[in-house]
Amino acid sequence: MSAKLKQLQEMLEPVAESMGFELWGIEYISQGKDSILRIFIDGENGVSVDDCALMSHHASGILDVEDTISGKYSLEVSSPGLDRLLFKLEHYQAYIGQVIKIKLRMPFDGRRNFKGQLKSIEDDDIVIQVDNEEFLLPLDYIDKAQVEPQYS
Repeated sequence: MSAKLKQLQEMLEPVAESMGFELWGIEYISQGKDSILRIFIDGENGVSVDDCALMSHHASGILDVEDTISGKYSLEVSSPGLDRLLFKLEHYQAYIGQVIKIKLRMPFDGRRNFKGQLKSIEDDDIVIQVDNEEFLLPLDYIDKAQVEPQYS
């Protein structure tokens, strides 16, 4: 996690918790003038559009005062959804046995993209089974990990 994301997490986590939510994660996509700051919140019973609007209002106030992000950006607040991103080791732990997609920052065994069953967590490494092969991927190498939705 970058220093900026860590700082944002530390600022916004207490706000989300005070409203009864878990700050699931933060994603910052820098695209020049069209940068996006996405805040994902979750609750015991999910989150509503009104919950997202309320979190957006509170987060916006803090971000304006702290001026953590320079330049213009769009603020988006949403639930993690069915195809939720995985940010923390605890998130991976909760989805053992499910299919996930992983994109690495740098190639591992000649590839950056993996899609398979999350088998286990070993220290700070993720074990994913792709076809009949298991890969031990360091958490620090993961750029983006996402749960593949399971529809019944």
